Amino acid sequence: MEIPYKPTLPQNPAPIIIIGAGGIVTDAHLPAYRKAGFEVAGITNRTRARAEKVAAEWNIPNVYDTVADAVANAPANAVYDITIMPEKFVETLEQLPEGSAVLIQKPMGDYFWQSKEILEVCRRKKLVAAINCQLRFAPYVSAARWMIEQGLIGKLYDLEVRVTLETPWELFPFVMVHPRLEIQYHSIHYIDLLRSFLGDPKSVMAKTLKHPAKKLSSSRSTILLDYGDTMHAVINTNHDHSFGPHNQESFIKWEGTKGAIKARMGLLMDYPHGVPDKFEYVIIEEGKAPEWKEVKLEGSWFPDAFIGTMGSLMRYKAGETDVLPTNVEDVIKTMAVVESAYQSSDNGGVPLSDKLKEVV
Repeated sequence: MEIPYKPTLPQNPAPIIIIGAGGIVTDAHLPAYRKAGFEVAGITNRTRARAEKVAAEWNIPNVYDTVADAVANAPANAVYDITIMPEKFVETLEQLPEGSAVLIQKPMGDYFWQSKEILEVCRRKKLVAAINCQLRFAPYVSAARWMIEQGLIGKLYDLEVRVTLETPWELFPFVMVHPRLEIQYHSIHYIDLLRSFLGDPKSVMAKTLKHPAKKLSSSRSTILLDYGDTMHAVINTNHDHSFGPHNQESFIKWEGTKGAIKARMGLLMDYPHGVPDKFEYVIIEEGKAPEWKEVKLEGSWFPDAFIGTMGSLMRYKAGETDVLPTNVEDVIKTMAVVESAYQSSDNGGVPLSDKLKEVV
């Protein structure tokens, strides 16, 4: 089966100005842009030395001292790529020219009140703004989306994400100390993914947990999104499975009335080295035993999905498409689900105390 899964590239890519020069920039943004043929015109960072180092490694022609300096010297049609921590988003967005195109690294704020502040600035300044929720554009996600849209697995009724592995949080020193680690900085990807397939849930049930021997604020979560009495939408993450690779797993699974799709997210296993992704599907044929088939896809979540988020923004700004999938007006709803998940986790489930009293 031929599955169209690669992103459509802009006809005339705009030059990119990167604000921030952290690990995500060198691990994903810049490799993606080089692969796509996008021009990076300049970069700025809190410490100029770091920006100069990245610029030298990636042949970026201009290094700027400040955001204001970058804006003053940017090409008129530049796309701004903001890769700093969320608490700096608002003050950075305030410095961009009105009507600019901007790609903002996820999450869209650390708390929902920050998300609303970011949305307000984008609306007021008429920014063409998208959030870098790039899992939506991973090759295996795009392939699954096409198959589902074609009706090949029938009516979707089950969508599951399961991650059971050991995550080296020490590679993310600014993130690992966050008071809202697991959902805010990891499972947010899966919440956004589920929303992109199923829309907004009616309610959220969740519990996020610490490890007894670690200082992390949270490292395991279960999140159940309520879409009625037939759709099962669940996220299960365990970043503490430090017992070797034998029983580690990392997958997304879609089940429908006519078939199913399973995608292994190889990037997360033995991170940052990763293992190969795997994309499989089965379509039920009457009178035949189910037979799973594998399709080889080029690329992976890192860096290829980052081509999709930036490319879709460039195409939308240029008028080549009227759809901007991860625009701030949509992703604010992902942030509402994230906030609701934390509220559910904090409030707990239905107490058994009254019921137990009835049987004493």
